[in-house]
Amino acid sequence: MSTPPPIDPELQQVLASTPDVVTALHPHEITALRERAVRPSLDDMTMSGAFELTVHLAARAGHPATEVVLLRPVARDGALPVLFHAHGGGMIVGTPYDELPALARFAAQTGVAVASVTYRLAPEHPFPAAVEDVYTGLSWISEHAASLGMDPDRIVLHGVSAGGGLAAATALLARDRRGPAVFAQMLLCPMLDARNDSASGHQMAGRGAWDRVANHTGWSAYLGDEPGEISAYASPALAEDLSGLPPTFIDVGSAETFRDEDIAYAERIWAAGGHAELHVWAGGVHGFDALAPEAVLSQQARAARVQWLTRQLAAARVPA
Repeated sequence: MSTPPPIDPELQQVLASTPDVVTALHPHEITALRERAVRPSLDDMTMSGAFELTVHLAARAGHPATEVVLLRPVARDGALPVLFHAHGGGMIVGTPYDELPALARFAAQTGVAVASVTYRLAPEHPFPAAVEDVYTGLSWISEHAASLGMDPDRIVLHGVSAGGGLAAATALLARDRRGPAVFAQMLLCPMLDARNDSASGHQMAGRGAWDRVANHTGWSAYLGDEPGEISAYASPALAEDLSGLPPTFIDVGSAETFRDEDIAYAERIWAAGGHAELHVWAGGVHGFDALAPEAVLSQQARAARVQWLTRQLAAARVPA
């Protein structure tokens, strides 16, 4: 095994003092991990009332309905861009509420609304349940955006970890099904490659957060232990063609399992003639900005995301 890259000192200190960080995870531990979840308070999700939180049922013919949680600023003027978010959790844990406090702060800085989609979890609901739920939510948002005070022409797919993989897969589905239109996609430390055999995965085995043992647990829950031929709509890294995708932002830590698959995804978008911006944060572990939000590296990563989306929205702005 090659020597792993160093972890940022601030992050290393947090890792050492936080006993519930998930490094390895085995199938029998999924239930206990779910039971540890705590929903954020309404004040935290709405920034003490600066945002209105509403819950909607999204439906699409031939598919189960799913919930979409909306955060819209109370003080708003005109149709807002919408950040359409898929939560993290390795395909096996998580809710659409988990990341709303951080997303509300991001929305306040970028002038967007947030739509966070519910999707069915594995292993109870294997592929394609999760990605079809995310696509259902995207289709519903696109259809109803105008009546909800949002702009259907500025929908930004957004996801963290497993949610980043689902966002990437949903962008592929939207491209191949010829809709709904996606303005951009933001993939934060996305889980893209079911093969789970990258150099960075081997380097970080047993280290940091979400190692390749945990990754195997997540992918096996979603695809089964012997998945055979794997669809690109499950594992976007396996897509043969990455042309025709919306402008893409990808960020990842240098000290995490997903580093190499995320770098490769950006490189393949460039090779296909697409627009991608890639950030590899030196010393970053998986999900570092949620793990240590006050760390300098976390602040820099969040600022880069704000700057990128602000540029994308400014470039598309049309005078009234």
